[in-house]
Amino acid sequence: MKKRYGKMAMAAALTLSVVAAGCAQKPDGSQGSSGNAVEAKKGPTKITIMANLHTPEVPSDIIEKLLEEKTNTELTFQWVPDGSYDEKMNAAFATGSLPHAVYVKNQTSLIMYRDAIRNGQFWEVGPLLKHYPNLKNLDQNVLNNISVDGKVYGLYQERPLSRQGIIYRKDWADALGLKAPQTTEDLYNMLKAFTENDPNKSGKKDTFGLTDRSDLVYGAFKTVASYFGTPNGWGVQDGKLVPEFMHPGYMETMNFFKRLHSEGLMNKDFPVTSKNDQQNLFITGKAGVYIGSMADSVSLHAKMIDVNKNVVLDVANRVKKPNGKEGVWAIPGFGSVVMFPKSAVKTEAELKDILAFYDKLMSPEVANLTYWGVEGQHYTKEANGSIKPNPDTKLTDREVKAYQALQVGGPSTIKMLEPVHTLPVKAKAEELILDNNKILIHDPTAPLDSKTFTEKGSRLQEIVKDATYKYILGSIDAAGFQKEIDRWKKDGGDNIIAEFNASFQQAKK
Repeated sequence: MKKRYGKMAMAAALTLSVVAAGCAQKPDGSQGSSGNAVEAKKGPTKITIMANLHTPEVPSDIIEKLLEEKTNTELTFQWVPDGSYDEKMNAAFATGSLPHAVYVKNQTSLIMYRDAIRNGQFWEVGPLLKHYPNLKNLDQNVLNNISVDGKVYGLYQERPLSRQGIIYRKDWADALGLKAPQTTEDLYNMLKAFTENDPNKSGKKDTFGLTDRSDLVYGAFKTVASYFGTPNGWGVQDGKLVPEFMHPGYMETMNFFKRLHSEGLMNKDFPVTSKNDQQNLFITGKAGVYIGSMADSVSLHAKMIDVNKNVVLDVANRVKKPNGKEGVWAIPGFGSVVMFPKSAVKTEAELKDILAFYDKLMSPEVANLTYWGVEGQHYTKEANGSIKPNPDTKLTDREVKAYQALQVGGPSTIKMLEPVHTLPVKAKAEELILDNNKILIHDPTAPLDSKTFTEKGSRLQEIVKDATYKYILGSIDAAGFQKEIDRWKKDGGDNIIAEFNASFQQAKK
């Protein structure tokens, strides 16, 4: 019986399955042994996968069973809630109990594993990709962005370069005569009006402007920082790389949030607010503005109409400070990266079997299964070939959404089904996500390396994070913030600056 991991099992020690004995699989997906003879495998490939869970519950196994059938595998999933994923993966790594395939959740997490990669603890896969009909289509530019010392150790999930923007209550804005914000002052005025001018017509002071959470990157802060012209991670000044928090735009952003916080225009406890709690403040009608991924407008709307069937959402991008320049921070083209630990995958033959599974995962049939589900159950096809997702998002969240985390590649490398967007805010969000490509702010250090950053970057970033929150909450002033930046520099930040700049200059040669 296959093991499925519920809430209790997620917290338990991770277990491993062993790849079944059988004939080595050729890189093209066929099975054979020595010579030219081709023989059937003795059984399906057994693969354990650790994936981050973006839904409240572990999914049903409807998609899993179909996935196994179409890929000739026996899959064991270790579903770990997104909020604790890094912690669980670090624990499994430390105890040598990683499964066959692990999804490193983002660029920041990937950087933390560079030394382990250099020490030979993960398989290099770059030279093998050309032998697989689908994996060979992965974008070389994105592969370069996930590489370490020019070598590729994983497969990436394609992501739009920037989904960031503003989701707001259009019904509230219309009631108060407000238009979509175009400047940071417009945004402030909307948040103030949503707090003070009774946008829901309840006759009570029961609303506020912005809902935010304890995340300076994927919460509201980094997106608003873009509006103030702050670099993305690092910026170039006088030909040299400088951290974003040393840029004037960062201080302007902190002052903006300090103003919102002191005037009660956002949730007071945002530094300790989870993503679920942040969204619930928006869903239940307590807050009127959510800043983050504009794609979240669909799931938010679906939950909000259960509370208020008359709710109307809208989205906005291209916000700038007065007399400023439009911009929005970008990711380097990928979300999670799936890698293969040598502690679990013992031989290259086993690695090739697992890569064959991921190659099939990139085929249109299987990719659409994991992303959209089953035709007639989770979506229907229109006459023009596009699809209409089942409006019952609770069903698709329960049965399909979690499996989207398995995807490698994406729409630019796979012939994916395209949906009809019947919800106006969803259609507009997709338009603005594409429009963001015209105003992207890239992180120049994405392909660069710093030994100190790899070793100490995460710990040192906590200094900046804590100082940022303390400044916004008013417990330190500008001098106190600078004192913390000086501590960051002394504890290793100066070395990070020097090393990134050395790598930057080398890359330009």
